[in-house]
Amino acid sequence: MRAMVFAAGLGTRLRPLTNDRPKALVAVAGKPMLQHVIEHLKAAGVHELVINIHHFGDKVIDFINHNASFGLTIHISDERQVSDSPLETGGGILYARQWLDGDEPFIVHNADILTDLDLSAFYRSHCQRQAMASLLVKQRDTQRYFLVDDDHRLRGWTNIATGEVKPAHVAGRLSVLHQRAFGGVHVISPAIFPLLEQYAAGRQAFGITPFYLDICTPHPIYAYQQLQPYSWFDIGKPETLRQAEAAMSGDGKECSITT
Repeated sequence: MRAMVFAAGLGTRLRPLTNDRPKALVAVAGKPMLQHVIEHLKAAGVHELVINIHHFGDKVIDFINHNASFGLTIHISDERQVSDSPLETGGGILYARQWLDGDEPFIVHNADILTDLDLSAFYRSHCQRQAMASLLVKQRDTQRYFLVDDDHRLRGWTNIATGEVKPAHVAGRLSVLHQRAFGGVHVISPAIFPLLEQYAAGRQAFGITPFYLDICTPHPIYAYQQLQPYSWFDIGKPETLRQAEAAMSGDGKECSITT
């Protein structure tokens, strides 16, 4: 099983912690975010990993080398070679295609998501549905939601603060669709790459969410919601980082953030 970890972000919300290190190396309960994610992926059966880098990228490389790649085959997708800023989620996946393309799905995991989600069950669900992509979702308070039907298939997206709905034709179906918040973990089939290449149209940096919305009508994109309890933290902000620290020390609970 292969996976990609997004570790190229600037981490502006975590300053000053990210003034001298990448967000992925900010510690949670004495261990860098990136290490938590790598160990979770390894436990799920991942043997080959791609990590994208940009901000303080050399420190990520040094960390991986210092830890002997955690016993995995790890490839570094160095976005500094092609851009002065990170390639965003869609561009990052496309740039790492050489290590992810093939005949089996791969997991994509944000470095700032700390969870004990059953990744193996998530992966199996994706394969059983023969999905193009599967997206971890949760029922939590936020402003931006994916819109899914009764079969958990992605149909659109909305920002409840602004009233924006995408695609526009979905606006008339809001009463029969369900709002689900994205959880920062995907399972993606390599068949997506030709579509991703076409969508990019020569651009290097672009987000994956607009792409999903662009292809979700003709292609099967599904939401995945684990029914069994599990912990989940977005640790990209100081307050949620503190909540994760408290929970891991036994003093707190799972957090749900508003973004």
